[in-house]
Amino acid sequence: MERLHKIILEEGNALSSNVLKVDSFLNHQVDPELMYEMGTYFKNYFKDKGITKIFTIESSGIAPSVMTAMQMGLKMVTLKKQGSKILSGDVYQTTVHSFTKDMNYELTLSKKFIDSEDKILIIDDFLANGEAALGAARLVEEAGASVAGIGIVIEKSFQPGPQILKEKGYDVYSLARIKKLGENLIEFEK
Repeated sequence: MERLHKIILEEGNALSSNVLKVDSFLNHQVDPELMYEMGTYFKNYFKDKGITKIFTIESSGIAPSVMTAMQMGLKMVTLKKQGSKILSGDVYQTTVHSFTKDMNYELTLSKKFIDSEDKILIIDDFLANGEAALGAARLVEEAGASVAGIGIVIEKSFQPGPQILKEKGYDVYSLARIKKLGENLIEFEK
């Protein structure tokens, strides 16, 4: 996605060989036109997969997921990372390790928002080690539903996540694939 590549180069901040800060357009301040365009790309790629719902993990995946859901005419479900007094009882949970925050959290899905016939599209902001996407997929599969695909805004191709997900048989579609990061260095896959 050329526009996304351009914005990453102009506004992204490569802090190290593993960390890319994109807070000006994706996860602190959001560019709604860019999110809509991302939704169009995800819709076009996954349109023939029989998807019934779109899942994302709070919070940076919400904007592109909502735009995709709107364009596909589907419901969007947010998997929660934070504990909640009102979200208890009939839930699916799994432990996920956050690469960015270097900590574990409980990913939670209310059982009332999924059934065994669902075909789920998971959308997330980053794919690095694959932990978040694998956690979301575990919840979907624990419910007896299927993962129809995984849409990623920015993939760090040099980290193990993309290969792990593909080896597990998931259809992974990334809008921007970065092959190398370094302080003030961002290189995309061709």
